[in-house]
Amino acid sequence: MYKLSQIAEEYQKKLVTPQEAAAVVKSGDRVSYGLGCSAPYDTDKALADHINKDGLKDVEIIDATLIQDHPFFTYTETESNDQVRFVSGHFNGFDRKMNKAGRCWFMPLLFNELPKYWSHKKVDVAIFQVHPMDKWGNFNLGPQVADLRGILKSADKVIVEVNQKMPKALGYETELNIADVDFIVEGSNPDMPIVPNKPSTPVDDKIASFVVPMIKDGSTLQLGIGGIPSAIGHKLAESDVKDLSGHTEMLVDPYVELYEAGKITGKKNRDRGKIMYTFAGGTQRLYDFIDDNQIVFNAPVNYVNNINVVASIDNFVSINSCINLDLYGQVCAESAGYRHISGTGGALDFAQGAYLSEGGQGFICVHSTRKLKDGSLESLIRPTLTPGSVVTTPRSAVHYIVTEYGVALLKGQSTWQRAEALINIAHPDFREELIKEAEKMGIWTKTSKTEY
Repeated sequence: MYKLSQIAEEYQKKLVTPQEAAAVVKSGDRVSYGLGCSAPYDTDKALADHINKDGLKDVEIIDATLIQDHPFFTYTETESNDQVRFVSGHFNGFDRKMNKAGRCWFMPLLFNELPKYWSHKKVDVAIFQVHPMDKWGNFNLGPQVADLRGILKSADKVIVEVNQKMPKALGYETELNIADVDFIVEGSNPDMPIVPNKPSTPVDDKIASFVVPMIKDGSTLQLGIGGIPSAIGHKLAESDVKDLSGHTEMLVDPYVELYEAGKITGKKNRDRGKIMYTFAGGTQRLYDFIDDNQIVFNAPVNYVNNINVVASIDNFVSINSCINLDLYGQVCAESAGYRHISGTGGALDFAQGAYLSEGGQGFICVHSTRKLKDGSLESLIRPTLTPGSVVTTPRSAVHYIVTEYGVALLKGQSTWQRAEALINIAHPDFREELIKEAEKMGIWTKTSKTEY
């Protein structure tokens, strides 16, 4: 730590151009861009130039759950894995494109464990965007502290790229002192990446109409991202439910709507008065809500997603979605067959924690079908998962499955009871075929009540 009188001088000593910062990276280095909105912009562009001009080889860039509105320059302006390859702990759309091109690989992980990974997965250079330094010499890490502390402890060199538009996120371990920074880049201040608040569909609204009546006064909510959580948040904002709280992996726009509607009062029995989260992504409205706001509290993922922490919060309600599931209740939320889509994230953490909570409930929501390119429908409740599909939430950890046709309770149910409950909420056009397949699988009996 420096004396206050030294801070301005140290800032100038460490201030470099993006090109000078990028020159720190050597062939064979592992470089972390963090997660959430932390990925650098100007330094990434400079690093692409450095790789090309100076002939760097075997550079690895790692990220997890990045919120991006443009691909990396280190991808678009380089040509091969011999130069630079990418590893992601949670695919976004750009990761999927890089993966299809053979340039990006997935790193399976449980999100709550991620800070610990960096104790045995060395990082050579960490490069993050940050909020400007305050008079005490602290840079705010922005709304994505998640695993950044683990990365910073592991990294040999730390480069911060200052972005005037990065919201100041209050919380725990959200500050990085200049003494722990090697180089400072004053960036071009790109806008925060926007995750559009996707409008809900009639199917989303129908699913929400089943979930909302099951949410009690005083519940603490974990909402995922997408149309279904948005629909649930909107219906809750218009409902008679009161005294809600927030404790979530990803902070999204529905929390702002719920807070402004007076539904979130924070009367939970842990972290009272705070909406807890580990990273955020949404519209500018969300980032403005976060900025210097004591109501929203950013904390490391090994706390927010810790199963024991979640379980200690009474009436915890976890609401997530998936890609598809089978009649055993196995849930796939990260791949379409062999094609990787996203990641485990906190799906399993919150499924287990919510069920262990006193009065807790875990909902996994899914449309009963999806439309194929030829206009036909495909059931998303299947006899067995498509070959290559990854089981994100095992059948033993699933509490409720919800489609637009109803709610299926799976906890404590036998295999044939599960099959019956899931067929009951499948699209009617596919129920007969699902029964036939369930019979072949030995999970349908003559005592089953459902008849079609």
